Amino acid sequence: MPSRKPLTVTTKHLLKPYLDSCRERVEQALEQHLPAAGIQPGKLHQAMRHATLNGGKRVRPLLVYATGRALGVPAEQLNGAACAVELIHAYSLVHDDLPAMDDDELRRGQPTCHIAFDEATAILTGDALQTLAFKVLCKEGELAIPPSTRLQMIEELANASGSRGMAGGQALDLEAVGQQIDLTQLETMHIHKTGALIRASVRLGALSATTATREQIQSLDHYAKCIGLAFQVQDDILDIEGETEVIGKTKGKDSANDKQRTPPSWAWKPPRRCPSGSTMRHWSAWTPWMNAPIRYAGSPTT
Repeated sequence: MPSRKPLTVTTKHLLKPYLDSCRERVEQALEQHLPAAGIQPGKLHQAMRHATLNGGKRVRPLLVYATGRALGVPAEQLNGAACAVELIHAYSLVHDDLPAMDDDELRRGQPTCHIAFDEATAILTGDALQTLAFKVLCKEGELAIPPSTRLQMIEELANASGSRGMAGGQALDLEAVGQQIDLTQLETMHIHKTGALIRASVRLGALSATTATREQIQSLDHYAKCIGLAFQVQDDILDIEGETEVIGKTKGKDSANDKQRTPPSWAWKPPRRCPSGSTMRHWSAWTPWMNAPIRYAGSPTT
């Protein structure tokens, strides 16, 4: 049997149109779920919309849609899960930017919520976005899954958001300010602070498919763990190398706050791999049940 040629995927010709379509889809769904600015309390609802509908890459909704698509789930059945993870992400950014946390004034190229409104409103905005995420998962009518699976999705998102996930990772990040921590501790922090919600995005997409096998879910979970860590590594690099106008937030803010980031000793040398060498490993998780192995243009072949 002849071997199949690797499928070369380029972001320019294949990924960008899909990214754009997912971004447009989730933004339309978010618009429907967010309270209108004219409904009381108007200031809070305006702030919720400012924090959520202000651009962004929508990476986490993309992972929901892409996972569901790989498992044969119609896109409209994924809107609820995509909105839920983005609402949690938006709430986390509002709180991260507060003076008691990262104390930042710019997010996605616009004034942060506490600058555009005030600190008290920003705190309430984060609270309201977080609870709205769970309401969406509870009430979303397009989710064609049994009630037990819906409850499992709610549990997944709660675990990813709480003390054993994103909030816990932020706590570790704050504790490490001005401290020297080793690579294992840094990786643990990243896995919780950033990786947990990315992992939940993939798992929610997989749970939306009633026909997904255990092997498929395990492969997707492995993929999500690796890409979550790789995402934070890249974010650390952009904090140093990126430009404020491009990355949409203040360049060098983490360094200025003496926060722990990926050590330059390995992150700044090509190929930029994760501590465990897993930067490219996440792609292999898809291959057991795809038609051809994927090779990204310009990436290492191993």
